[in-house]
Amino acid sequence: MSEEEEYFGKHGEPRKYDPAFKGPIQNRGCTDIVCCILFILAILGYIAVGILAWSQGDPRKVIYPTDSRGQFCGQAGTPLEKKPLLFYFNIMKCASPMVLLEFQCPTPQICVEKCPDKFMTLLKAYKNKNDFDYYKQFCKEGVTNSLGIPDILSLGLCPAMLIPSRPFTRRCFPALGQKGGVITVGNNTKFEDGSGVMRDAKDLVDGVKNATVVIEARQVVMKIFEDYTQSWYWILIGLVIAMLTSLLFIVLLRFLAGIMVWVMIVLVILVIGYGIFHCYMEYAALKGEPGADVTLQELGFQTDFSVYLQIRQTWLAFMIILAIVEVIIILLLIFLRKRILIAIALIKEASRAIGHVMCSLLYPLFTFLLLAMVIAYWAVTAVFLSTSNEPIYKVFNESECEHARTTCDPANYSTSLMKKQCPSSECLFAFYGGETVYHKYLIGLQFYNVFLFFWCANFVTALGQMTLAGAFASYYWAFVKPDDMPAFPVFSSLGRSLRYHTGTLAFGSLILSIIQIIRVLLEYLDHKLKDAHNKCTKFLLCCLKCCFWCLEKFIKFLNRNAYIMTAIYGKNFCTSARDAFFLLMRNMIRVAVLDKVTDFLLFLGKLLVVGLVGIFAFFFFSGRVKAFEDTAPHLHYYWVPILTVVIGSYLIAHGFFSVYAMCVDTLFLCFLEDLERNDGSPERPYLMPESLRKVLNKKNKSPPAE
Repeated sequence: MSEEEEYFGKHGEPRKYDPAFKGPIQNRGCTDIVCCILFILAILGYIAVGILAWSQGDPRKVIYPTDSRGQFCGQAGTPLEKKPLLFYFNIMKCASPMVLLEFQCPTPQICVEKCPDKFMTLLKAYKNKNDFDYYKQFCKEGVTNSLGIPDILSLGLCPAMLIPSRPFTRRCFPALGQKGGVITVGNNTKFEDGSGVMRDAKDLVDGVKNATVVIEARQVVMKIFEDYTQSWYWILIGLVIAMLTSLLFIVLLRFLAGIMVWVMIVLVILVIGYGIFHCYMEYAALKGEPGADVTLQELGFQTDFSVYLQIRQTWLAFMIILAIVEVIIILLLIFLRKRILIAIALIKEASRAIGHVMCSLLYPLFTFLLLAMVIAYWAVTAVFLSTSNEPIYKVFNESECEHARTTCDPANYSTSLMKKQCPSSECLFAFYGGETVYHKYLIGLQFYNVFLFFWCANFVTALGQMTLAGAFASYYWAFVKPDDMPAFPVFSSLGRSLRYHTGTLAFGSLILSIIQIIRVLLEYLDHKLKDAHNKCTKFLLCCLKCCFWCLEKFIKFLNRNAYIMTAIYGKNFCTSARDAFFLLMRNMIRVAVLDKVTDFLLFLGKLLVVGLVGIFAFFFFSGRVKAFEDTAPHLHYYWVPILTVVIGSYLIAHGFFSVYAMCVDTLFLCFLEDLERNDGSPERPYLMPESLRKVLNKKNKSPPAE
């Protein structure tokens, strides 16, 4: 047996010439029917889970805060409609370690119309009718002037004191501040706790769970929100520019592929080079500035991110990262310069294919719409499932109590035996739960919701890949372009994919979804075991995460090529995956170099679009250019719109270039099949374009003269 025969024997037989083959087969049958039925049943089950969740769930539990009786504050159509805020009787009890375990403060909580805005104790308010009327806004129902102070406090009807508070996330938190480095509440450093004892305002800090940090974070969020309100239309303009730039690149690649690729490479190198130069200039400008030599480790986390730009080490880190990227790109270009010529020929052909199938550029919008529907259904179902529990009440007590954390009934707790044995205890709302069959299997329904989300999302992505593959394959195998192509290649391919290959799409996406679910479980285990000191366990978990990450990447690669083969030949998933894998193995060098070079060039295209739009956004929003100083909005953090524009530009560019990438991958497989099926003779001419034949030194022989 010859070496060539032995090689092909390991990786399947090469394709034989078939005079009847003229592109995607029209007469095909349904594939992977069992998986198709399984997918339909899973979707029906998913709909049933959604209906069950919507009938049992109550999103108000997420929207509105809940008082000690499990009632929603501010809910329309209820007696608490005009009381949207939650008030804690004694916020300092929220500093108890039990809060971390039960997620509930061991103090009564009621719904109020507004937060208290003054210092007041029950002892002082009781002596003045107007003060007591104001104080009763923050008491439970049933408080009258006839009740004495001991009765009010023993029954837990009123708080012992009121502290000036501000609403945050619909809850009343003490109005903490700072004066001369000292924590204050209501501009005072001390307050009376209701029992005649003066306490420092800093005692409230633990009670509101590091409220100063929360307030700072809130201020940052509000500033970011204000920045968006000031710059949203400029952000939209930036995204439109990104879309037009991406579209311009696609059009230019159609006519000037070779020149555009080299221009793209040079511009990417120049853009990154400018980034290195800019970082160096900023680094040099900060030399000798006070505080500029502080390290990032010494600085720590700051809510004002502009502080980091005043540190030399920040610009040094940026400069090093960009320099490494620049060197890697230049080295790759040097070693792959010959293969770039073939990649350019392939990109030229992809440009022609997209030129004949222009509606393919709009297909990502359809995919995005379907993915948005899948994400919305999953999110809504998840919210309804997580809010379909019943309110659970438990006994909370500051001192030791044998009934602590046991279930109780708030309706008759004041007269119960538990109340008599633990007089200072309270029966408070703890969390949402339940003991029914539905509640027992709730975690299973949540898991099913997540799994079907992955399956449906992967199915939508797979449908897009197979649809585009069928459209571009019909272009490649057309002997006379575009006369031998279908009138509407994308719609024809979409119809074939849904009619005949729903099972194949479901099969491939199911395999990928199982791997992704395993990766999610591994991440969950890693999160739970992050404080573990067992190095062997950490190492094993790290290895598993790495292995499944690699497996996911391989399955995505295999699925993508399997869908291309299914779109062309109409075979089932396993056969298509095997044929695609063997075809690629028979052309391993071309796959490892040519295909990846093309992907690299398309990635440079995305990088260039993002870089150009990002630089424009930086100079515009930062006010570095005098021409834009009066036009640009005045912002707290100019990086907010810049980051939004950069991320949005990448997603837009990825949408356009993903069509290009699918076109290149499809044409690449067709090109490999063309090399095996045909030999350039008059009977078996190559269907690849002349530019690609020249690069490969392949020729179509002319028929002999008669």
